Amino acid sequence: MEFRSLGRSGLKISEIAYGNWITHGGQVEDDAATACIRAALDAGITTFDTADVYARGRAEQVLGAALEGERRSGLEIFTKVYWPMGDGANDRGLSRKHVMESIDASLRRLGTDYVDLYQAHRYDYETPLEETMRAFADVVRAGKALYIGVSEWNAEQIRAGKALADELGVHLVSNQPQYSALYRVIEAEVEPACRELGISQIVFSPIGQGVLTGKYKPGAEPPAGSRATDQKGGGAQFISRWMRDDVLEKVQQLAPLADQAGLSMAALAVAWVLQNDNVAAAIIGASRPEQVESNVKAAGVRLDADLKAEIDTILGDVAATDPELTQSPNPRP
Repeated sequence: MEFRSLGRSGLKISEIAYGNWITHGGQVEDDAATACIRAALDAGITTFDTADVYARGRAEQVLGAALEGERRSGLEIFTKVYWPMGDGANDRGLSRKHVMESIDASLRRLGTDYVDLYQAHRYDYETPLEETMRAFADVVRAGKALYIGVSEWNAEQIRAGKALADELGVHLVSNQPQYSALYRVIEAEVEPACRELGISQIVFSPIGQGVLTGKYKPGAEPPAGSRATDQKGGGAQFISRWMRDDVLEKVQQLAPLADQAGLSMAALAVAWVLQNDNVAAAIIGASRPEQVESNVKAAGVRLDADLKAEIDTILGDVAATDPELTQSPNPRP
């Protein structure tokens, strides 16, 4: 495993992080989830990303239980706040009330005194940004988080958040966007702004919800038990945009390139993301330990420039690049 600096800070994180969106507490039984986390630790992953909303808190509980007994200073644990955690009017968003209550609840579920990174899971259009950033600053000053970050904010929002964080004397070091060879919407505006500001990307879905593994074939039904068949946990909803024959046909053309690089198609997709030096970590998820073992083979890989260019050419017509896709257009679900 190799490690990268998170933003313009002294914090080092594993360039492959383990995340439990969708899977833990929902799609995958607790024992299987714990086995995946243990496989991540065995592979040298020290960075773990979750959120309070994942399975309404269960994902944080599963992660905390699996990491119990590990040396806390040897781990980087990240979580997030924003999405609804109850039916009340204040059970969502980035108000001071919700932020302060949510950090305490997350720490209880995770079984830790602090998180290394506390992230605003989306931008809250109904709460003044100053209120949100002051609440985050107080979380840091209370020792409940060491650094702060955002997720799926656009360039203008990141600039404004960073300016306030600097005024308040806290470190806003990261953005967590969706990013893959199929989903490149941060490249036009978000990434250049973050480079200027000293903010890193911690990217999710580097394998395109699993499409870049090549297991989904054009004209064929999705494999039984795959994310595309997961109606209960929501996996099918998130992967649906890529389940088109034109996309799947292009992805199949990547198989010879993966062979050339000596990687699985999944590991090739993770390696592609890690070629971007503004990416501090690519978050992988898993439902089986062997998936972790395969994906971590992307660590330390430097793809040949011509091979990467060929990937970009193959996927060019089907990749999403519109910066307007940076975040959901709906400010509140």
